[in-house]
Amino acid sequence: MKKIPTIFLRDWDGTPKHVTQEPNTGCAWVFNGEGVATRKYDGTCVAYLALDGAGGTPGWYARREVKPGKTAPDGFRPLSTDEETGKTIGWEPIEQSAFARWHAEALDGMEPQIGTYELVGPKVNGNPERKDCHRLIRHAEAEVLDVSDLTYDGIRAAVTRLAEQYGCEGIVWHHPDGLRMAKIKARDFPKPSTP
Repeated sequence: MKKIPTIFLRDWDGTPKHVTQEPNTGCAWVFNGEGVATRKYDGTCVAYLALDGAGGTPGWYARREVKPGKTAPDGFRPLSTDEETGKTIGWEPIEQSAFARWHAEALDGMEPQIGTYELVGPKVNGNPERKDCHRLIRHAEAEVLDVSDLTYDGIRAAVTRLAEQYGCEGIVWHHPDGLRMAKIKARDFPKPSTP
């Protein structure tokens, strides 16, 4: 799990730190129409992985960010550090997560597959996905979206519509190489000014 880059550059001097209209050159492939757009679910990321390598026993982990100068929790597996914020991103055992109870409810009767999931439901982040029970949505099976207008205004309109209609957090593009991804969230855009 690496931090997924945002398709537009961010205004780090602003408050809040919205995106600008300048495309992120590292995500040029999105604007060239090379990726597949999928729904970015608004919950919390969890994973069923064997962190000890191939052949290891898989277990459940929750995504965790550790701020600079803070102590990582026991069992934390760091993956990367964000150069802009200094936060270290990694996995912690699901049992230590604030979402452990809701994860257990979502897992009831499920046969997990190796991979990452979004935990959504009534007790997760205010339930923007509007679910009546806790669920695990496999990222590899995310809903494919039709985003044909790849301009700033077109992407903003698409992500805003998705957020309003479905509670969707944003859009994630997947490159055909299976490695690269890029994202945009509805909250990345400044609110339209009112006349």
